[in-house]
This record gives sequence, C-alpha cells and structure tokens, in this order.
Amino acid sequence: MLTDADYTVNASGARRAKKRTAMESSSGDGQSSLRSSGRQVNVRMKRCNNPPPGQTKRKATDTEEEEDQSEKKYRKCEKAGCSATYPVCFASASERCAKNGYTSRWYHLSCGEHFCNECFDHYYRSHKDGYETYASWKRVWTGNGKSEPSLKAFMADQQLPYWVQCTKPDCGKWRQLTKEIQLTASLAATYRCGMKFNNVKTEGPDQCSLPEDLRVAEVIDSWWHSMLILPPLFKDSPANPFLTAYYPDCVGMSPSGSTSNHSHAELRAEHCRAIPPQIPGLCPYFQPFYQPNECGKALCVRPDMMELDELYEFPEFSRDPTMYLALRNLILASWHRGCKEVLTPQNCAPHIIVRGLVRVRCVQEMDRVLLFMTRKGLINTGVLSVKQPLLPERYHNNNVIVIGAGASGLAAARQLQNFGMQVVMLEASERIGGRVWDDTSLGGVTVGRGAQIVNGCVNNPIALMSEQLSIKMHKLGERCDLFQEGGSATDPAIDKRMDFHFNAILDVVSEWRKDKSQNQDTPLGEKIQEVYKTFLQESGVQFSQLEEKVLQFHLSNLEYACGSTLDQVSARSWDHNEFFAQFSGDHTLLTEGYSSVLNKLAEGLDIRIKSPVQAIDYSGDIVKVTSSNGTQWTAQKVLVTVPLTLLQKNIIQFNPPLPERKLKAIHSLGAGLIEKVALQFPFRFWDGKIQGADYFGHIPPSPDKRGMFGVFYDMDPQGKRSVLMSVISGEAVPSIRDMEDKDVADQCMKVLRELFKEQEVPDPVNYFVTRWSRDMWSQMSYSFVKTGGSGEAYDIIAEDVQGKVFFAGEATNRHFPQTVTGAYLSGVREASKIAAL
Repeated sequence: MLTDADYTVNASGARRAKKRTAMESSSGDGQSSLRSSGRQVNVRMKRCNNPPPGQTKRKATDTEEEEDQSEKKYRKCEKAGCSATYPVCFASASERCAKNGYTSRWYHLSCGEHFCNECFDHYYRSHKDGYETYASWKRVWTGNGKSEPSLKAFMADQQLPYWVQCTKPDCGKWRQLTKEIQLTASLAATYRCGMKFNNVKTEGPDQCSLPEDLRVAEVIDSWWHSMLILPPLFKDSPANPFLTAYYPDCVGMSPSGSTSNHSHAELRAEHCRAIPPQIPGLCPYFQPFYQPNECGKALCVRPDMMELDELYEFPEFSRDPTMYLALRNLILASWHRGCKEVLTPQNCAPHIIVRGLVRVRCVQEMDRVLLFMTRKGLINTGVLSVKQPLLPERYHNNNVIVIGAGASGLAAARQLQNFGMQVVMLEASERIGGRVWDDTSLGGVTVGRGAQIVNGCVNNPIALMSEQLSIKMHKLGERCDLFQEGGSATDPAIDKRMDFHFNAILDVVSEWRKDKSQNQDTPLGEKIQEVYKTFLQESGVQFSQLEEKVLQFHLSNLEYACGSTLDQVSARSWDHNEFFAQFSGDHTLLTEGYSSVLNKLAEGLDIRIKSPVQAIDYSGDIVKVTSSNGTQWTAQKVLVTVPLTLLQKNIIQFNPPLPERKLKAIHSLGAGLIEKVALQFPFRFWDGKIQGADYFGHIPPSPDKRGMFGVFYDMDPQGKRSVLMSVISGEAVPSIRDMEDKDVADQCMKVLRELFKEQEVPDPVNYFVTRWSRDMWSQMSYSFVKTGGSGEAYDIIAEDVQGKVFFAGEATNRHFPQTVTGAYLSGVREASKIAAL
C-alpha cells in the first residue's frame, strides 16, 4: 500500500519534540512540527533532581548517572556543517535502531538523511542478519561499477526512501514513499498525493492540502548540494542502452541498476572495440555518445565528461560532474529516442529514478540542463513545430531580422521563433533555399541544381530532420567504375594504385605544411606538381598513359571538392576542417531533395521575398535595415546569412563599416564555383554496363579536359526513371560560361556516347544546365581557403559585431564549410548566441 511516509516520520519527530520541551508540547499540533533537516533550536530543559514526595532520596552518584544518561539520549550529526541537530534514522533495519534517539554515531548522507550505528552494524557485521543483503549487492556493484561499494553507497542505492512529486497541476508537492515502494517512471508520471494501491480509498481530508516536508525546501540551497556525501546514480535511465560499454557509475548510472551485467574484464574488452550499440527502433544514424576509445565523430559528447561550454554554464559541477552527466545523458538519450516531439521537463522527470531527497534536487536541476541544451540546439531542434515557446519569457524580448532565407537563415529563424522571439526574414530572390534549389522538370525526378548529397549521416542534423519528416535517404554505394572514352572500363587495380599515389602526394603536402607560416603558403596545384615530379625523379617509377589519366581524374575530384582550380587553393589550409571531427557514416542522396527539409523549416515563418537588403545601420541602439526599394525595418539584432561573394562585393553597406579584421577574413576566402548538367532519357541505357552502381566516373582524355563531366550520378537509383546528372568543375567551369545550354548538353552527350560506344545512346528528352555564376544573389557554390589564407577566417567572419550584427552561412562554419549541414549548424549556433545575449 502506497502512503506518504513523511507524515509518519514527521509525526514521530513531533512527538519526540513534545517530550523535549514544554514549549513544543504546548502546541499540540503534529503537522506544524514537521521536521526540517534538523535546524531546530537546540533547547533542552534540565530535569529537576529533587525526589517527589514520599520517595527515598537517591544517592548523589545515582543523580550524576541520570544526568549522564540524559546527555547521551540525543547525539547530533558529526558532519561539519550539517544542520541536523536531532537526526532520525531512515533505515530502521536493526531491531536496535536508534530511530530518533541516541546512537554512538550518525552516518550522514545528506542534510536530512542519516542512519544510525546500529543499522550500520546490521548490514556491515558478518554475523548480523542484513550482512548477506549487503554482500550480495556489493558483488553486483563490484562486477558492474568502478566506485567503492561502501555501506554508505549501499544505503543510498538500496535503503533510502524514494521521493515523488504530485502531478496535480495545482499541487506539485513532494512526498516521501514508504520503503517498500519501488519508484518507476510510470508511477512518477501519474502520482497524486495520498495515492494508494489495491483499490483502497483515501479517507480524510484532501491529501494535497497536507503540508510538504520542510526538508524539501532546503534541497534547492547550494549548501545542501555541497553537503551531499554521494552523487546521485540513476536507475533505468533512458541513456543506459547507449552506454553499456561504460562503467555505469562513470556516466551517472547505478551499477546495481545496470542491465549490462558486464564484468570488469568484459568492460575493458568493450572499451577496446568502440562499437556503437544497436538499439531497436532507433535510427542508426543517431549516435550522440562517444564509445570508449572512440574519437573523431562530429556532434558527439563524452558521456563521462563535461564539455567546455557546459563547465562554463554549470561551474558548480566542475568538482563532481556526476549529477550533471546523469541528467545530460538522460536528456540526450530521451531526445534521440523521440525527436518528433518536444522534450519537456514533464517528459524527463519521471525517468529520474534515484533514492533520497537528491531526486528533488535532480528534478530541479533538470529544468536548467534541459533549457541549456535547448538553447544550444542539442535538443528540441530541427523541423520541430512548437505550440509554446521553448525558452522562458525573459528570452522573448529581442526581435530579430534575418537576412537571407537559405539553410542557415531558415535554421536560425526557426530556432529563434521556437524560442519565443519575433523574427522577420528578408530574402532578395523570389524563392527560399539559397544555394539549395531543387528541380523536378525532368520527368518528376528531383534533381538538385545546388546541393543534394549528405556527406556523412551519423549525427548529421539533416539525418535528424529526415527522421522527423519520415524522409528516406538513399545510401550511396562505394563502387564507382571508371570509364575511358572509347568505352573501356578501367582495371580497378589501376584505379586503386593511382588513388594510393594521389593520397601519398597529399600526405607529403601535409608534412610540408607542418612548419610553414601563412606567408610561406603556396598554391595547392603547384605543390602537388612539385611533389609529383620529385617522386618520379627519386623513385624512377614510370606511370603509363592510362595511369596518368586516372591521376587526372583524382585531381578533378579534388577540384570538385574545393570548388576551384587548384592554383587558387591554399596548400597549407586546403583541408583545414579535417583537423576537427567530421560526420562519419553513410553518404546519402536526398532523393526528395533538400527543399523537402527547408520548406518544412520555413513553415510559419514571416518571410518577405523579393526584399534585397541594401544597407544595415547599427550605429544606434536599434539596428536599421533598408531594402533596395527604400523600405526600412528595425530590430534589436540582425543576422546576416548572405553568400560570401555578396560580402566580398559590398552588396550590403554597413554603417559603421565592418571591422578591418573581418573584412580581411572575408577576402581571404575564395568563392568556389561548380556547375551541373542533368539529362532525362527515354530509357536507362546505362543499366547493363553500370550494374546497379549509383554513379560512374569519366577518365579525362587529356589534362585540359579535366573537370568536364567527371562523374555521372543516377538520380533515380534503383528506380525506373532515366535521369543522369554530371558535374563541371575546375578549369572546365569558365570554358562553358559563354556556351548556350544546348551546346553544354551536346558536349555532355558526346562524352556519354564515347563512354557507351558499344551501344545506342538515345538523345535526351529534356535537360537543364545550372548557371550559379550568373545567379545575382549567389554568384558562387561554396567557399574555400585561398593561397595565403587560413581556416581561422571562418571563425572571424562568424564573430558578431557589437552584439547587434551576427553572421551565419557555410563560410562562417570552420568545422563544416561547403555544406548545407554546415550552413544549417551555423544558423543554430547564431540563434543560440542571440538568445544568450
């Protein structure tokens, strides 16, 4: 039967108090004497030693002994700083339990939770009845955990009563359960004051009207937390399936409640393997926690360690982060198991299963942790639609103008509006999406004129949003057969050999740059040629004509990755982002296009299209934004998300001008450019030769043809529709700039007929050619570091100006430039910064 045991305890405390002082006994109100954590005034009436009439006077020695016994009747907690003057034993395990009386020693767990020496002996002494219970627990704890299996840990883990909060909206009081009641998430989610089992009706007054134990009010004080002997270790945490390779007590969970049942040896073996756990029903791309000995995975956290921004926000947990880690891990796991709904304190609190008053503190702290994680975009993000603002009212004061409705602008606007702020978006063009522009004119097949591939899906926010929208991503296979003009397939061994040599050249470049400063930089193309010639001279190796062509194919791919010819790219910093953890896992094709995600992000936002911004005046307290037609808007904050090219060309006039440091960074990056051609055919003529591959490569016949249709993608993989898309990169981009679309398509068809010379290649039914260089509001594809620049430029461009003008976009994301993912994350980052200010 479920009862509120705190009333029993407090009533006994009141009865004890009545015996102690005449003043207390005169009140006669047991409820008004509910115990605090022991902060009672230590008043004791000295007994009169005169014998009553009719009795023989005791000897002086007897009187002295009685006074000694009086002094021994009560003993305070010896823990320095503990306020419990008259502790009460919560355990009541031994028949000789001191209850609320005298014991030779009180063992302190928290201010308000103690157990007596008699109950200590009951479990600790081998001849006592409780010893086997403790020994059995100790074996489990030692087998699963890493911390000391002390008797205090046993008492905290097994004997402390649970506390639970009434779920009635007008109550919310905390009640202590009786020892035999095991708290579960379902019980915590439905508990009401006075709740009983076995259909026993509650009699008497409304249980919610009874006062809350006074100890609860003290839990929120910082001193209470500092007096906590042991950190809370959760049982049955939602994070448990994610963290089976860790010692539970290192990640905020109880070894006795762990389902892993690993021995120390098994755990050590798991630590060496670093294999992500397989959790039924969970998207395989959701891996929010590093496994032991694992590294280099983007958007991953160490479940056993606080991040720097967490330490900055929660410095009180720096000495012992266990409570914070337990809460953060629980919240992060809960979000990834239910990312289609807003994660609230009401969702999380029932899953905090831990004994003692510390559960009250954990639920209170969880609100702060969940708020922080929401503001940082770690949870409650993506395309989530919210009915109530995610952040408290104090965050709602700012109104924000977002300039540009590409991935970064939409991400920021969605976050800020979900936080509760007023947001207006100004988009220069007649559509949203920026450099995401999906085309369905080729038989209904979605072809991205801009981005369409997701590079590395593990923990990628695009994968998260696809999961929220139930959008399937097509996993791209690794196979890419290389075909020569004339129709011959290249021997995979030759491709593998030249790929090895190509990467070896880049490794030498990496070694060269280790001791080079920025002013010693050189173009990547020159450095590659220098290393290549040196290798040929020193090794005596002679590559065949075909091998030289295959090397040109790999150089073409590098130009595709950089978005530029290699003579403009920095040899020192061309791959600067690789020094940071990158997204791992599958590369996928968004067959429905990125617009399926961005259109959902845009729902409900105030977007003003055809509103090109001409000037931003941030000289006063309010920022003024003026469009080219003279319309003016004002806001406390402005977020600029326009492409790098527009900043370089001063399309927007800033008053005062942007800092020189930022302008220098803007011009140290290059505006990369690639173009695409897509063709629709009456049938899939390539199937027989490609045999199910998602793409195939074109070996350039000569170096001057490098970058012209280097790779062809099947845009309806494993489907029936017939659309191929190819990329134009490097020196090939300026060569088609003045060509008509039909001429570009004819050039592409000429290549395809060479690659499939042994069969009929039909004329295309339809086609399109992109012209990003002519797009007035883009004029580029993605950024790269120019010779003499560095990756630090991305961070400098990302810096806000005077806390009023903020910047987002792929060219502000040092970790993930050149990608929609990087653009999206930069918008989330700036939304967090704006909210924090």
